[in-house]
Amino acid sequence: MVGYQKGRIPGPVTPSRCRTEPIIDAELTAEQAHIDHAYACLENARTLAERLTGMVESGRGGTNQARFERDVIAESVSQRLQRLEVGSAALVFGRIDYDEESGDDSFHIGRLAVWDEHHDPVVVDWRAPIAEAFYRATGTVPMGLSRRRQFAVRGRTLLGIEDELFGDLSRLDDEHGRGKLKGEGALIAALETARTGRLGDIVATIQGEQDEIIRAPLPGVMVVQGGPGTGKTVVALHRAAYLLYTHRFPLDGQGVLVVGPNRLFLAYIEQVLPSLGEAGVEVATLGDLLSPSVGLDGLEPQPVARLKGDLVMTDVLRRAVRHRQRALRDDLVVGFGLQRLRLTVAESEWIIGQARRRYRTHNAARRFVLDEVFAHLALSAREETSAHAVAERLRWHPDVRAALEWMWPLLSPAELVHDLYGSKALLRAAGRGLVPDAEIELLHRERSHHRTVVWKLPDAPILDEARALLGFRPGQRDADAVRTYGHIVVDEAQDLSPMELRMLDRRSLNGSMTIVGDIAQATSAWAHDDWEEILEHLPQRREPQRRELTIGYRIPTPLMTLAARALTRAAPDLIPPESIRQGGDAPAVIRAPGEGTLLATAVDAARRELTLIGTGNVSLIVPTALTESVHEALTEAGMEFGLATRSGLNHQLTVVPVGLVKGLEVDSAIVVEPARILVDEAQGARSLYVALTRATKRMTLVHEAPLPDFLSQRTS
Repeated sequence: MVGYQKGRIPGPVTPSRCRTEPIIDAELTAEQAHIDHAYACLENARTLAERLTGMVESGRGGTNQARFERDVIAESVSQRLQRLEVGSAALVFGRIDYDEESGDDSFHIGRLAVWDEHHDPVVVDWRAPIAEAFYRATGTVPMGLSRRRQFAVRGRTLLGIEDELFGDLSRLDDEHGRGKLKGEGALIAALETARTGRLGDIVATIQGEQDEIIRAPLPGVMVVQGGPGTGKTVVALHRAAYLLYTHRFPLDGQGVLVVGPNRLFLAYIEQVLPSLGEAGVEVATLGDLLSPSVGLDGLEPQPVARLKGDLVMTDVLRRAVRHRQRALRDDLVVGFGLQRLRLTVAESEWIIGQARRRYRTHNAARRFVLDEVFAHLALSAREETSAHAVAERLRWHPDVRAALEWMWPLLSPAELVHDLYGSKALLRAAGRGLVPDAEIELLHRERSHHRTVVWKLPDAPILDEARALLGFRPGQRDADAVRTYGHIVVDEAQDLSPMELRMLDRRSLNGSMTIVGDIAQATSAWAHDDWEEILEHLPQRREPQRRELTIGYRIPTPLMTLAARALTRAAPDLIPPESIRQGGDAPAVIRAPGEGTLLATAVDAARRELTLIGTGNVSLIVPTALTESVHEALTEAGMEFGLATRSGLNHQLTVVPVGLVKGLEVDSAIVVEPARILVDEAQGARSLYVALTRATKRMTLVHEAPLPDFLSQRTS
C-alpha cells in the first residue's frame, strides 16, 4: 500500500516482505526492548504504591484529622493501584514520530501513562492530548507526524509492526480514497479474533470518526447514531474513560454512570472500563437506580409497557399522591384527662390545604401536619395547654394515629404504587380524564404485601416518579435520595420510553450526557422513529451535538448485504453502514426437510457451526416463544450449551431470545425461523434486522416457514 511500510503482522494480514526486512527486524527488537522497559517501570510504580499502602495501614490512632488524612491517602493509593492494573491486555500499542518542524520527537502510546525513575515519559496515556494525533492524523492532515506505528502485541510480546508514513505519498493515498483506516493490518487482525463472550476494548485500533466522538467536549447532550458493527457501544465506553481522564476534577466526585438495557448486556460490557483503568464508573440498568429493596424482573405485554412509559403517568401519580392527602370525614374527638379535645373536619381541610401550598413533596409535609393536628387539639381544650403536652400524651393514641394516617400518611414509592395498582377505584380516580377505562384495567393487579412484590421492568420509572413526588421519609434520607452524576452514558437509547428518559434526566447533575443507539434497531414498546423524539425528554441546557458512525467494522460485507435487505423494511430511510471487511462467507440458508423438523434442523446447524467456527462462539437466536423448545431440543441431543438469560455468553453455544440479542456480537449466528420473528415481535422487521447483524464471521438462517420475501430474493 502506498504510504505504508509493513512489518510482520499476525492473523489474516499477509506482511509485505521487502528490501527493508533486516531494518524491520532490528526495529522489532528495539520496540520489544522498549515494551519490556515499560513493564519494568509499571511494576516499579506498583511496588511504590503498595509500599505506601503498607505505610498508611500501619499507622494507628492519632487525631481525627490524622485518621482522615490516612483514609484519603489510602483511597487515592487504592485508585492508583486499580489504574496500574492492566492484566493480560497490551500496555503499549503504538508510537508516533513527529517531523523536524514539530520537534522531531517520538512518543509511545499505550493503555496508561508510565514514567521512568527520572520522571521521563515511557508510555503516554491514549487519552492525553498528545496522543490525539495517533488516532486522527491523515495524509492530508498529518498533525505534524512523520510516522505512525501500530503494534501487534500478545501479552508482553511484540508480534509485528505496521508503519504509516506521512508526506507526499500519504496525501496521494487520501486523494485516491486509500489510507482511510488507521493501522489497517492490526485492525483487521483484531476484528478476526474469536469472540470471548465479553466485549473487549478497542483502544489500540480506534479510528478517526470514533476518536472524534470519544474526545468531543463534555458539556451538553451528544447523540451518536450508529448502525450495527460501527462500534457505538465501545466508543461510548471509551468516551466515559476519556472524560474521566480529562475532567478528573470534577467527575471523580460527581460520578459517571453508564446505563445499559439489561443485565445480559451489562455482563457483556463489564470488562471494558476496568481494562481502561476506570473501575469506578457505575454501570447499571434503570432498575438498579432504585432502592435495593425493590425487586424488578420480567417484561410487560406491549400495551402495558406502552402505557407505563407514557408521560400521562406523571399526572396519574400526582393525582394518586393528592388522593392520599385527605380531610377527615368526621370530627376527631379524643379524651385528655377529664376533658375531650376536638379536631373538626373544617380544621383538617385547612391543615391539608396549607401543607399542599407550603411543601413541594408529600413526605416533607408530614411533620407540619403532625404539629398542626396537635396544635388544633390543644386549642380546643377548656383549660390552656400546650401542643407539646398534647403530643406527648396522645402521640400513640389509636384514634389520633388513624386520623394522621388518613390525612397525610408517610409513604414509600412501593407503598403508593402498590396501593394504586391494587385498587380499581384508586386507578379510576387518578386516571379520570387522562386514561381510558380499558387501559386502566391494564394497570390493575391483585393486592399482596408491597414488600413481597416483584415489580416488572417498566415499573422502574413509575416508582422513580413516585419517589420524586413523595420525597424523603423521616430518617430515610440516604435510602430515598436520588443520586446525580456529572456525566451519563446511555446505550440502546432508541428504545427508552418518555418516562425512562425522564428518570435519566432526573439523575443528570448538569445536563452532560452521551446517548448512543440505532433507530433501525428500535424494538421496544416505545420504539422511536427519530432522535428528536428522544431529545425532547432530555436536558435542554445546550444545543445537542449530533454524530453518526458510518463505517461498519464488525460485520463482513456478505452478511451486511443480506441484513441491508431487512433494513429496507425495518427503517427504509436509513443507510446501512459501509463495511470494511469485504471478504467472508456468504450466509447459509437451511430449510427444514419437513413439517415439525425445525428444531432438529436447528440442532444439526449448531453442531455444524461449532465444528466450523473452531474456538469461536455460536449463538442460536430464536423467537422468544421458541426459546424453551430449542432449549429442550438441545438438551435431548446431549449438547452442551448455555441460556443467555442465565449465563450470558459464557458458553461456546448459547441460546439467545431475539429480544435480548441487541448490542451483542458473536462469531457465528444461527437465526431460527426469521418469518416468525417478523410476525411475533412487536417491531418484527427491526427485531429481525438486529438478529441478522450479530455475527462477525458466519451466519445461518434455519427455517421451516417460507423466508420473508425481502430475504428470499437472491438468497441461495
